Amino acid sequence: MYLFKEQSHPGRVIVAHKKHVSEITELTAQERAAYMEDINRVACAMHEIFNPDKVNYGAYGDTGHHLHFHLVPKYKDGYEWGGVFAMNPGEKTLSDEEYQDIVEKYRAVLCK
Repeated sequence: MYLFKEQSHPGRVIVAHKKHVSEITELTAQERAAYMEDINRVACAMHEIFNPDKVNYGAYGDTGHHLHFHLVPKYKDGYEWGGVFAMNPGEKTLSDEEYQDIVEKYRAVLCK
């Protein structure tokens, strides 16, 4: 899991697969199930920490050939509600301290 330093969507992360593959079809059924469980665990943590109204899930990779999902928390009264999220809008960049604070929040919830 990687936290974006750009946090226009508070809590936004990427969950990358540990195996270097480009497509979900390159995983075995067991690997795919475990990966989806990892995505679910991160989404549950995101809901617990940030209380979004909805989490959007995106799997892209036209140029970056490593399987990963974007988990983007969305808020009804927040940035881009009702639309597709901008990849790096530059609206809110975290300080190093803010970044570390969010990392610690995720660690605390994911390591329960």
